[in-house]
Amino acid sequence: MHREYHKWFSPNLNRDMELLILGHAGARVLVFPTRRGRFYEYESFGLADTLAEKIDNGWLQLYCVDSVDHESVYNRLAHPHDRIRRHNQYEQYIINEVLPLSRLKNPQPFMISHGCSLGAYHALNIAFRHPHWFGKVVAFSGRYNLSEPVGEFRGLFDDYYDEEIYFHSPNHFLPNLDDSVLLESLRRLRIVMTIGAEDPFLGSNIMLSSALQDKHIPHELYVWDGRAHQVSDWQKMVKLYL
Repeated sequence: MHREYHKWFSPNLNRDMELLILGHAGARVLVFPTRRGRFYEYESFGLADTLAEKIDNGWLQLYCVDSVDHESVYNRLAHPHDRIRRHNQYEQYIINEVLPLSRLKNPQPFMISHGCSLGAYHALNIAFRHPHWFGKVVAFSGRYNLSEPVGEFRGLFDDYYDEEIYFHSPNHFLPNLDDSVLLESLRRLRIVMTIGAEDPFLGSNIMLSSALQDKHIPHELYVWDGRAHQVSDWQKMVKLYL
């Protein structure tokens, strides 16, 4: 498997950022790690090995990025306004630095956004906000509103809420979306979500599916038995949906 490590100083984040490219050709896949995860996580979890045939045959090329969750949504020492501001800077890093690198490395126009757990949120949120850059989003075990507590998981902005948080909460902004151009772009996007029947985030997925249906946006929601929120489940899912 072709493997490239990259590191550079990000002007959007004002710090060094690392990423891993796996594969030599094919559809470009932007891979977000799980909560506070690192760029090498997808490889260390064995998920890249699960896709080895598709990668080695030049069908998929993975761009595995680092997270800054500990500086943004999981930074309890920062004011919630600063948490979402840092998250915005991370989005700009992805859009203005990572995606141009991927296009430079690989002219294949089809781009997939993908992640598991909090990585699923990142993958779906960026694809919904910038659907013109993507052809598909594949989100496993995601939570699509970070501001409200769910089960044992707290809300990530305490009791604070503002417009920036709203527009980074798919379950909030999608039901009110009336931009016809953006809606048509979303309707061209292939959306695949999976969630466990016992996962605390099941309701978040059902709510998002309902909003997508109301907006006449085609999508696929697969509910798996049990909690289905661990690496062994994602290894099975990735064979089916990516």
